[in-house]
Amino acid sequence: MQIGSRRCLVNPHSGTGDHADRVRRSMEARGFAVAETESAAHTVELAREAGEVGASTLAVCGGDGTINDALRGLYRADALGDVTLSVLPAGTANLLAGTLGIESLDHGIELSDTGEARALDVGVAEGGDGESAEPFLVSCIAGLPADASTATPDELKGRFGTLAFLLTGARETMAFDGLDVRVESPTRSWTGEATCVLVGNARKFVEEGGQADMEDGRFDVVVVERMPPQALAFEAAVHRLLGEGTEGVTHFRAGELHVASDDPITFSRDGEVATHERLDFRVLPSALSVRVGDAYDPDPE
Repeated sequence: MQIGSRRCLVNPHSGTGDHADRVRRSMEARGFAVAETESAAHTVELAREAGEVGASTLAVCGGDGTINDALRGLYRADALGDVTLSVLPAGTANLLAGTLGIESLDHGIELSDTGEARALDVGVAEGGDGESAEPFLVSCIAGLPADASTATPDELKGRFGTLAFLLTGARETMAFDGLDVRVESPTRSWTGEATCVLVGNARKFVEEGGQADMEDGRFDVVVVERMPPQALAFEAAVHRLLGEGTEGVTHFRAGELHVASDDPITFSRDGEVATHERLDFRVLPSALSVRVGDAYDPDPE
């Protein structure tokens, strides 16, 4: 095996921060060249470099944000179709790992060279203001305060996963006025005042949540109409989202999507927060080879 064809990036600060040495030993024993990351930008750069030099496998140890940073690097290197991604979960929520059937850090290490590789969809969000396109694997969320998706308490993350941000937003931000938004796709359009727009690639947001179909070339989209914040208990927000067909919740699937407003909207893309007046979404079908565990369902209901 050519030296450097297998690379592993380790965020030593993710989660409890006590995993770096163990991961280095385990991955070097499997033939991976291991590097620790110093920042999000450093992770992007190391992943971009791995893609440009033709690495065959990139293992990434960290939380969902670290995984997204590495994905951005591969995307910038135009290497999504050339590299197999292995996820070594070491963050707080590890939403992507759970979707992929990766149960623990040790399980991720084991799968890094033995797990089945599936060709999964990658979402791309591009600002209408000329900013560069950015990829995502889990979800992109529009609406609610910018810090709601990144400052959610660990207990809520563990219990409600990707919906935890909504609980935090409803509980802590009673002054949120909603947003006037236009949502357009080839299959469905919606215009009005919304509390949030949820665009899922790996996660779905209705019924009981859980895994979305990552191999169907479509996003799982939910628009939640504006609810009076003074009367909105955070438990009610969960029930509104979990009920398919619930009044005030519009759910559909689409391979491309446009979300726009006359005012700036806060978006959280796999935890990366930015503000745009418009975002254009598209799916790159079967764009990235990713190692999965036995619990991964290629055809969820």
